[in-house]
Amino acid sequence: MDHIITLNSGSSSLKFGLFAAGGADPILICSGEVERIGSPDARISATTTDGRVLADTSSEVLRDQASALDYILDLFERQFPSARVAAVGHRIVHGGPDNDQPILLTPDSLRMLEQLEPFAPLHQPYNLHGARAAMERFPEAKQVACFDTAFHRHHPWVNDTFALPTEYYDMGVRRYGFHGLSYDYISDHLAKTAPLIHGGRVVVAHLGNGASMCAMIGGRSVGSSMGFSAMDGLPMGTRCGQLDPGVVLYLMDQQGMNADEISDLLYRKSGLLGLSGMTNDMRTLEASDTPGARNAINYFTFRIRRELGALAAVLGGLDAVVFTGGIGENSTYIRDRICTDMGWLGVELDHDANADNGRVISTDLSRVKLMVIPTNEELVIARAAAANAA
Repeated sequence: MDHIITLNSGSSSLKFGLFAAGGADPILICSGEVERIGSPDARISATTTDGRVLADTSSEVLRDQASALDYILDLFERQFPSARVAAVGHRIVHGGPDNDQPILLTPDSLRMLEQLEPFAPLHQPYNLHGARAAMERFPEAKQVACFDTAFHRHHPWVNDTFALPTEYYDMGVRRYGFHGLSYDYISDHLAKTAPLIHGGRVVVAHLGNGASMCAMIGGRSVGSSMGFSAMDGLPMGTRCGQLDPGVVLYLMDQQGMNADEISDLLYRKSGLLGLSGMTNDMRTLEASDTPGARNAINYFTFRIRRELGALAAVLGGLDAVVFTGGIGENSTYIRDRICTDMGWLGVELDHDANADNGRVISTDLSRVKLMVIPTNEELVIARAAAANAA
């Protein structure tokens, strides 16, 4: 039987999945993640869908992306020796202004995607490194790139441009939007399970260590909180979110910081971690009574509420809000903080349904439907890989 591997490479992590192909939809066999790659406490976990643990251990061999990928692929070959890998699907953060669909990876397309590394320097190089390693390991398999930016590629011009001289837009300085694989899954899920909502005006809040919001009409993105980079918009685990560019000029001119130092500050030391002074983990923040933890949560929910109002204006009204991502799917407290006292927008939270982690958490009288839908980016990748391998 043909199988599909999905890879989602980050700077210090690597998520992976193995799917059986050939049916109406790829079927997940096992999944897992390598965390803290390159650190002494690097760890890999992998389980099958029937609960069998394939790996749950720390290992010194997980010293970089290449060794982590080798470990995963060796694991697959040991555990599933008869599996024929027909395709490998890769999450690639940046597809540029033109790629609105998955593409086959070739030496030429890899070179094209390398040119986008300056637009996503903390993500794109790792994504492409994983792709090159998989191409060497499975030379006969189709290698398929799935872009986080693709879902947003049909925005109206006013939603994509900055008020800069137009030559900068032409050279690629524009709003791209990210988390597109997650939004693609939610759009498809709504089309199948709630077609009337899918056809309406929906804001999806992907809330996790990376966080953004997307405005959809008829299942298509018309606006996003993220912009030129995956740092804009909402505050995130360690990323600052929306920031006056004058702050960057001040850090350069008055504090003497260089580009690498500013990048490290804004990407790795800000967000929930910077505000709280303790952690980027929302679960820890919710359990803490420190002023820093309260400040981090207050700012996080304030920015989400502000963005919800802004995206409702982009849509010309609001029919539904969908929560997804690790925080959006699991934090009853954060959802409560976001939705309480939003009646002016037509939002009325059912506090009991929310506390029970229901899939619909709005009251029957709420004009806006409030939903919680677990996302599945790996399935989106697997579907694209299967389609290109057929």
